[in-house]
Amino acid sequence: MNPVLDAIHKRRSVRDFTADTVERETLIQIIRAGTRAPSGLNNQPWRFAIVTDKDLKARIAKLTRYEKVIEGSKALIPIFIDRDAVYHELKDYQAIGACIQNMLLAAYSLGLGAVWLGEILKNSDQVRYLLGLSENFALMAVLALGHPAHRKQTSTRKSLEETIIFEK
Repeated sequence: MNPVLDAIHKRRSVRDFTADTVERETLIQIIRAGTRAPSGLNNQPWRFAIVTDKDLKARIAKLTRYEKVIEGSKALIPIFIDRDAVYHELKDYQAIGACIQNMLLAAYSLGLGAVWLGEILKNSDQVRYLLGLSENFALMAVLALGHPAHRKQTSTRKSLEETIIFEK
């Protein structure tokens, strides 16, 4: 099978991690993959933080109902949009989504597990405050990463007949 299609079909959200650390260079590879996503006018509105400090992760974990996922992860990558780089809000949000998908696929290809956490956005100001970032950066998501404790995650998808609404 095609390795890209294979990764797309096999990648799952991973919420349980081993105690093994994730190397900084591996996190950089994942971020680099995110930066290769398309963006309107090539404005590349994404910005990233890397959080591996246990105490800081615990403080961030308190801001979401997915506290155990964050505490069990070995690294967090909060993803922000740089408001100064925005030229078209909707297109730039779409670019951030493409960036995150690239990062999830990169994590999978590197043998890591990851999950896209969005519920934490209700406390985005507090996350930004904990990281000491200006209001110019708006939180878009947090990726929790680590070595997967297992690969038993399952997922179902709607049939193509349910999703294709027009064809001529």
